[in-house]
Amino acid sequence: MALAFSAHIPALRRRALRARWVPAALFSSGILAGDKPILVRDFVRSALYDPNHGYFSKRAGPVGVLDASIRFNQLEGRSAYMQHLDKLYKKHDIAWFTPVELFKPWYAYAIAASILRTANLSVPLKIYEIGGGSGTCAKCILDYMMLNAPPKVYNDMKYISVEISSSLAEKQLETVGEVQSHFSKFSVEHRDATNRSGWGRKDPCPCWVLMLEVLDNLPHDLVYSPDQVSPWTEVWIEKINGSSQASEVYKPLQDPLISRCVEITGMNEDKASVGEKLAFAAKGVLSKVLPKPRRAWLPTGCLKLMDTLHQALPSMSLIASDFSYLPDVSIPGDRAPLVSSKKDGKTSDHRNYLDAQGDADIFFPTDFRLLEQIDHHCSGFSKEQKNPGAFKPVKKRRTIILDTAAFMEEFGLPLKTRTKDGYNPLLDDFKNTKFYLSVPTHNRK
Repeated sequence: MALAFSAHIPALRRRALRARWVPAALFSSGILAGDKPILVRDFVRSALYDPNHGYFSKRAGPVGVLDASIRFNQLEGRSAYMQHLDKLYKKHDIAWFTPVELFKPWYAYAIAASILRTANLSVPLKIYEIGGGSGTCAKCILDYMMLNAPPKVYNDMKYISVEISSSLAEKQLETVGEVQSHFSKFSVEHRDATNRSGWGRKDPCPCWVLMLEVLDNLPHDLVYSPDQVSPWTEVWIEKINGSSQASEVYKPLQDPLISRCVEITGMNEDKASVGEKLAFAAKGVLSKVLPKPRRAWLPTGCLKLMDTLHQALPSMSLIASDFSYLPDVSIPGDRAPLVSSKKDGKTSDHRNYLDAQGDADIFFPTDFRLLEQIDHHCSGFSKEQKNPGAFKPVKKRRTIILDTAAFMEEFGLPLKTRTKDGYNPLLDDFKNTKFYLSVPTHNRK
């Protein structure tokens, strides 16, 4: 819902402006504790990961685990697959199955194959997985390495899961422990991957970092402008006089992460031509008559995580996969999230992100081009030539963005997820998901 705002903009620079009252029974659950305003990213983090009230911290239930792999070659086609999937959701009564679970072991096998094809096998293989869910990906990758890699690679490898949820950390140990030989190679570190201190000293050795459906649940910030030309402001959330209501408060950009994200996206850059500046002036006149509020969600959680990873693991290779587009989003703003909860087997989407009270998932689409910009930025690359006459800056990362179908056709076994009539849910139904691969141009010391 668009916010009504005064046309007197200069006051933005002098004081914070309050927008609207947002009824929300947030406070009994502890998602919004205390009387001080908080940034939107802190609200999202609390709603998802608070140890006592967060969506992912309450139980392992939101993440489904299949008892056995789906035998796609025994299903007639799409209709039969959808019926089978519907039965699975009703049987398990969970919020969702991840792709790595639905298509096990083949999805994880493709990731393992891409690692094995490109890794430097002269050094012990080390894999970090952030947000490993139920542990299915870890187990399947270890299975693949045991079956297909040279024995020394499997025997010497280490697989470290970095998991913020204690219940999921326990589930991962249980899942991987089904194969006794995997247990000595696998460990779980129950911590926040964005916290630099948790990684210890900088490790210059090559390693791999996996993030599967992680970016969509990282905290985001929200910026707001009351019309088409006014400066962006950062959004804070505050309690109203100790009541069970919340309001958004808008302040000039001052948070370092938000400011960096705005800089990386180029939202405030002025590179307009003369004609564009004239159009901008006309838009400024129009904005006073017909103001159109603007909102944009910024992946500040991703920026913080990438900062941490590049500082702690400067020679890492990265594989990330996620949704590049989410349908039927009713929450306003560029890169806006879906807020979804499930009760009595029925899924409901919320129109207000403040409705999330620890019982709702908050997931964002991933702008993969922006992820690429953030990756290069955190690696130390800058587009700007600091010294006149100096060599053009050279990127420190080689990156590629692939549709899921392209990734699976390159590294996987697509026939394994095809039904009798040729329908392939992994290739046909995941067109709004992508893979991001990033490797260092050379090993940095």
